[in-house]
Amino acid sequence: MKLATIELGGRQLPALFLDDGRVCDLQAFAQAAPPATLPFPWPETGRLTMVDLAAGGACTWAWCRDIAAVADAHLVSPGSYRLLAPIPRPPKNIFCLGRNYREHIQEDNASRNLDTQEPEHPQFFTKPWTAIVPHEGAIRYDQRVTRRLDYEVELAVVIGQGGRDIAEGDAPGHIFGYTILNDISARDLQKRHDQWFKGKAIDGSCPLGPWIVSPEAVGDPHALRISLKVNGEQRQNASTGAMIFSIPRTIASLSSGLTLEPGDVIATGTPSGVGYAMNPRQWLKDGDVIECEIEKIGKLVNRVEEVIN
Repeated sequence: MKLATIELGGRQLPALFLDDGRVCDLQAFAQAAPPATLPFPWPETGRLTMVDLAAGGACTWAWCRDIAAVADAHLVSPGSYRLLAPIPRPPKNIFCLGRNYREHIQEDNASRNLDTQEPEHPQFFTKPWTAIVPHEGAIRYDQRVTRRLDYEVELAVVIGQGGRDIAEGDAPGHIFGYTILNDISARDLQKRHDQWFKGKAIDGSCPLGPWIVSPEAVGDPHALRISLKVNGEQRQNASTGAMIFSIPRTIASLSSGLTLEPGDVIATGTPSGVGYAMNPRQWLKDGDVIECEIEKIGKLVNRVEEVIN
């Protein structure tokens, strides 16, 4: 059972993907249900979004399990919809965690002849929502902007119950679910501007999806296989257990003095195997197909498409 956002008949709406392949229109289910039975407030706009579902937290997943038992009531016809990013526009910029895998730090040091130490605290940056593209969407490559395009597969956390100053022990209760993020990075912009944001923020640099999986289905998020291929060639292959900062610690650190909201997305860093650390360095080019895969979640696939002047 997975939650996704689809485009159907010109409308964006949340959908429930069942294990047998059927797809349910959750907007239709919510409209047909008594408001008091919904696990989230009915939006004033009348349009249900994934952010609304995230606000329901674990109760949303229980509601979805009930829907699965009567799914035939509001099915979406195969081929009638387009898959979008699960949260096309989060409440804030996407929060990202840098340098959170030891081997990635080591390869970065080796590639730049540095000897930096492991961070003592999580290192954060953000990506704007305008960078988001869905599963099978195009990664935009404009050589007028960058010629050093790189990839980074990451486990992404979707916040359910919001809050500020969240204790590490309470953090799991604030997680709505998990998805996959590819932190596409313009390495020349990172170097030129001497910080991470600009090189991580260009349009098309944040493939996200294809859906959100519940914490119950994922189990231990620090025991998942995480990998990435470029044109079928294995580039990254690790375990999320190699994170330096756990997800609860990351949430506790990020929320200190900063309010997290339902639907906020946190990317948890990438393992080793990135293109800039290879010898010779391997930059993405027009036509490259990137497959990001995380155990128990699925596969996020995107193609690089060069912008023709």
